[in-house]
Amino acid sequence: MKFASLGSGSEGNALLITAASGMTRTTVMLDCGFSVKETERRMARIGMAAAELSAIVITHEHSDHVSGAFKFARRYHVPVWLSYGTFQAVQDDCKGVDIRFCRDGVAIPIGDLELLPYTVPHDAREPVQYVASDGRNRLGVLTDAGHSTPHLVSALAGCDALVLECNHDRQMLANSVYPPSLKRRIGGIYGHLSNDSSTQILSALDRSRLRMVIGAHLSQQNNTAALAAAAITLGLDGVGAQVEIACQSTGFDWIDLA
Repeated sequence: MKFASLGSGSEGNALLITAASGMTRTTVMLDCGFSVKETERRMARIGMAAAELSAIVITHEHSDHVSGAFKFARRYHVPVWLSYGTFQAVQDDCKGVDIRFCRDGVAIPIGDLELLPYTVPHDAREPVQYVASDGRNRLGVLTDAGHSTPHLVSALAGCDALVLECNHDRQMLANSVYPPSLKRRIGGIYGHLSNDSSTQILSALDRSRLRMVIGAHLSQQNNTAALAAAAITLGLDGVGAQVEIACQSTGFDWIDLA
């Protein structure tokens, strides 16, 4: 199993996860927050053709996660998995798309992959994040959550790699030019994870198999890669996992968990 990001941040998100077994290969796109043309361009940059995609899996309805999803799905005839609450928020965009529903705790088998949705606290209709597995390795994804919960900590236990939101530094957000309402939304319990919240989540996890942590969904105004990396390192508490940071413009190239 390997994974790559097409971009991560408030201007658009998309994560590719792929696994192979014998003569078959399965690739899913977790969220699609770029236009079809931009998604195609970014996929080509990491050596993947859009026609190779097996499915799109959606976390929630915010535009930086779904703006290109349904147009892309119609063009390439791929199914889209999403929660029923998310569907209710985007159903006007779903005409002509093969829609399939997921819910918390019920695994989704897609070819050589299995994705497990789990509920997170975010200001959306029915937001979920996912743990992906090929039967040998586990990749946990957690972005767009306002705070830690025992449920998400349990879901992410025993992962080999983790894509973890480090959206903002609390002091930078407090001192930013954002209006008070936006500051409250981002820093609230249904907003986005701060660096110190991500540290706390990492500290609470079963990290016995963890080999890599990617800091994701960084605010370009209210965080820095250095601060996010320091927060992740602190949360690892001596675990020798590799630390990387995803960026908005390029995401990150393929990482092979084998």
